[in-house]
Amino acid sequence: MTFVVIILSYLIGCFPSGLVLGKLFYKKDIRNFGSGNLGATNTFRVLGKKAGFIVMFLDIFKGFIVVFFPIWFNLDIPSIFIGMCAVVGHVFPVFLKFRGGKAVATSAGAVLGVHPILLIVLAIIFFAILFLTKYVSLSSMVAATFCVIGAIIIGDIPFLVISIAIFIILFVRHRSNIVRIFKGNEPKIKWM
Repeated sequence: MTFVVIILSYLIGCFPSGLVLGKLFYKKDIRNFGSGNLGATNTFRVLGKKAGFIVMFLDIFKGFIVVFFPIWFNLDIPSIFIGMCAVVGHVFPVFLKFRGGKAVATSAGAVLGVHPILLIVLAIIFFAILFLTKYVSLSSMVAATFCVIGAIIIGDIPFLVISIAIFIILFVRHRSNIVRIFKGNEPKIKWM
């Protein structure tokens, strides 16, 4: 049953909400516009606020719902590990040649399900940095850094291990954003 839950969580993470929403309701493949990314930020830029919020909600929900699988199926496995399976699915979706999003929202959903108070703190940090800089990428990386710090403070070892893994994934997925930030040509948000 553990293997089934891992695969199911990965497949839930694979669901490309931005791509599906764009094709169904806007007749646009968001991979051909903006950054080409499948996530909420590019959806905001390409399809607008309404679509962006829907995709953000769906991507958060993917990470959130799966962390309850170990409880529902009576499995002896850390919930955050199952959340990580959804994150991996979002970043490397099998149906899209393993080219997915950056997993910021899906990671947030997993944290919400396991440590909701920490997510509130991380959301405050995220939006404070976003307000000050207008860089979603920088805000995401700063929040990921504080998630690791929060995991250390909480003392939840499985959560710390997964937080470090997510931190690494987010920084690797944002490497081009980091270069653009240092060059001064990273796009700033216009939808706040």
